[in-house]
Amino acid sequence: MITAIVMGTAAGVISGMLGVGGGILFVPALTLALSLSQVKAEATSLLAIIPVALVGAARQYRYGNVRPRDGAILGALSVVGVLGGVALSNVLPQRALKLGFAALMLVVAAQFLGRSLVARRASAPPSTDQAREH
Repeated sequence: MITAIVMGTAAGVISGMLGVGGGILFVPALTLALSLSQVKAEATSLLAIIPVALVGAARQYRYGNVRPRDGAILGALSVVGVLGGVALSNVLPQRALKLGFAALMLVVAAQFLGRSLVARRASAPPSTDQAREH
């Protein structure tokens, strides 16, 4: 229990600092540290996000950043997606779920790398060739 609390807190802090969903960190930690199956780790991560999402949505609503109609549509469609995901996760082998999650993590890592490179180029001083053109 203490291990799960420490992992959840650490995943929350790190994901908040990096701007990623905690599941990217939480699911592998649950499978490696607590020996949960991939399905149980993903389900636990999804359950843990509910209070976080509710608090975040309430705060953003107060800031005027939420469009309730769009949120309701997105929420309703998410239910359909969750039902499909649950059905799929119950028929796919454990190995396929792990590989799919690993592929998702690689995509997220590639996106972070791409954003980092774009930000670095945007903040770099102009090269001498560019300076001569102006």
